[in-house]
Amino acid sequence: MKQMVSFVIPCYRSAQTIGRVVEEIDATMKELSGYAYEIVLVNDASPDDTFDVIRRLCADRGDICGVNLARNFGQHAALMAGFRHVRGDVVVCLDDDGQTPADEVGKLLDKLEEGYDVVYAKYTHKQHSFFRNFGSMVNERMTRIMLGKPKELYISSYFAMKRFIVQELVRYENPYPYVIGLVLRATKKIANVEVTHREREIGTSGYTMGKLLGLWFNGFTAFSVKPLRIATVIGVLSACAGFLYGIFTVVKKFLNPAVPVGFSALMASIVFFCGLILLMLGIIGEYIGRIYISMNNSPQYVVRESVDARDEER
Repeated sequence: MKQMVSFVIPCYRSAQTIGRVVEEIDATMKELSGYAYEIVLVNDASPDDTFDVIRRLCADRGDICGVNLARNFGQHAALMAGFRHVRGDVVVCLDDDGQTPADEVGKLLDKLEEGYDVVYAKYTHKQHSFFRNFGSMVNERMTRIMLGKPKELYISSYFAMKRFIVQELVRYENPYPYVIGLVLRATKKIANVEVTHREREIGTSGYTMGKLLGLWFNGFTAFSVKPLRIATVIGVLSACAGFLYGIFTVVKKFLNPAVPVGFSALMASIVFFCGLILLMLGIIGEYIGRIYISMNNSPQYVVRESVDARDEER
């Protein structure tokens, strides 16, 4: 019996590229023996006619499911929506712009056969802009420090994972999904394989600085308490510094009564420590705000409509 591979692709401004990605998947999977496949395309409220293209693809064939989200929820929420529509034994996630090489999916599948639960593609040279590469670097450091990611593990948007990992991921229903964090808490059997990263031929990246910041906040507030611990340590160090500075001021005054008490130094200390207090309160407030939103059952995503050509086969 053939193993079923489900391809999940979040789509945003990809009306001109998603057709080529699907064609490449078709050509590649025809050359791989022992696998059947399906494709789940999730339109993350793209402002162009991406979902019209997805609808046409679904009408032309019987192995594609199209999901249209009501508004833009972000890449990770779109992935979670796709995970809840897959039927495969293995799930492969890749980008909609053709930069992740679908023709090298065999490398990921072969690595899974070695006994790993999740396999991430590793790029020897990324064809992203400086802005995206910088964002990736910050994200890599954040996942390593906050989420305990192994230093040698490379994380990318092109990865494959076994069915039981997907089933564990979809148990998470809170409104701040972060797929990397969910994977790292589900298994340690994760590997890398090297693939080629292509240049973008059409369009520009949908990630803005605001979206990247939101992604980082999801990572270290939804899956780690280390920011709170760091805030505690900074608070203790600041209190110790203030206490030592106070002793130094008193001793200095006793040794030299002529030394004036500086108004500027006092104001600088007040501003510094008040700034630290506001920073710590902001971090705590972020956690409390997310708890409040989660308790109100805010959705991960809202599906406006779906087109599942796979149902027509049964």
